[in-house]
Amino acid sequence: MNVKIAPSILTADIGRLAEEIAAAETAGVDWIHLDVMDGHFVPNITIGPLVASAVRSATRLPIDAHLMIEAPDRHIAAFQAAGVDLLTVHVEVCPHLHRTIEAIRESGAKAGVALNPATSVESIRGILPYIDLVLVMSVNPGFGGQKFIGGSLSKIRQVREMLDDGGFSDVELQVDGGVAVPTIRDVVEAGASVVVAGSAVYNKNASVAENVRLLRKALT
Repeated sequence: MNVKIAPSILTADIGRLAEEIAAAETAGVDWIHLDVMDGHFVPNITIGPLVASAVRSATRLPIDAHLMIEAPDRHIAAFQAAGVDLLTVHVEVCPHLHRTIEAIRESGAKAGVALNPATSVESIRGILPYIDLVLVMSVNPGFGGQKFIGGSLSKIRQVREMLDDGGFSDVELQVDGGVAVPTIRDVVEAGASVVVAGSAVYNKNASVAENVRLLRKALT
């Protein structure tokens, strides 16, 4: 199966960030994923543009940043300047979603829209012509290591159908939350083209290379 793996640095060893990213790149991952949280839209606080810049200096891979933050418009320029290639915002916090997406694209970055587990897929139908990625959250955003919400598979299929039927098959369908060896195949068969894996890649059970190998193997 042709799918992109985007490890999240959320569970990586931040004190060895460059090494952790290099290990993932050597293992053959496709993107590096940044989980940006502000303590308002979600209960956790994580990283900002300074860490994004450090990630950029450590890799040539595409970097996508998932902005789990209120008022993301205020931070678009800073993350784009830090070297992020794609910025994803949540439909739930963008009252003027088209304006926000246009601001991302005008900055020079690609644009994505994320959906929380309880958010209807219909909320993004009108924005599909303007975006490069849809992110389906398969856990409630805020913390790594959560269990995959089984009902997310139906939602992934709905988004895939919406993209294909609307002529937007070139828009990436990303899934984030609880993606691991037991779930990755189901997620991809439901329609995902990019999977985010945090604790499934960065953990103490095995090396990054072995974990990525196991994820790939699960897709064969």
